[in-house]
Amino acid sequence: MSYDDRLRKEDWYVSEAPLTDAKRLVEEYHYTRGGSRYAVYVHGLYERATGKLMGVAWWLPPTRVACESVNREHWTKVLSLSRLVIVPGVPKNACSFLMARSIAAIRRDGRFVSLVTYADERQGHSGGIYRATNWQYVGLTRSRYGWVDPASGRQVAQKSTVNRTNAQMEALGYAKTENFPKHKFVIHLT
Repeated sequence: MSYDDRLRKEDWYVSEAPLTDAKRLVEEYHYTRGGSRYAVYVHGLYERATGKLMGVAWWLPPTRVACESVNREHWTKVLSLSRLVIVPGVPKNACSFLMARSIAAIRRDGRFVSLVTYADERQGHSGGIYRATNWQYVGLTRSRYGWVDPASGRQVAQKSTVNRTNAQMEALGYAKTENFPKHKFVIHLT
């Protein structure tokens, strides 16, 4: 389908999306090629005419250290935007349309008081979408390496349900990436 340059609100809507559908979109279009086995929220951008899922905002709780760096007093009420993906060719402002409605839904739910997200400099991301949607830029994180599955190109978390050593990651066949910083952004909902 061919789209106009700018998204027309009447042609799109944002709603909860099934995690399986979100995973499919992330595996196909996001540079990480994967994500967690769960989510607190998954909001999808849907084309009204077809009902087709064309974008995803996927939210998870970050590590305790990350939470405390955002909101020390209410660290258990911090949520992280883990994946944000839009199908190529969708109108330019689709990302901000999805983001604004996703954040509004989280605000209405009332369980979380602060949000955090990162733009991966190794991928050439500077966080333009976060600046455009009124996130507060708080600076660069410390440079860190990551892990990638060379066969699939999928990023692999060293610390997830099981924390693994570097030697364990290498034994599993994962390759260490170069060190890189990320741009950090925060929104306080209250």
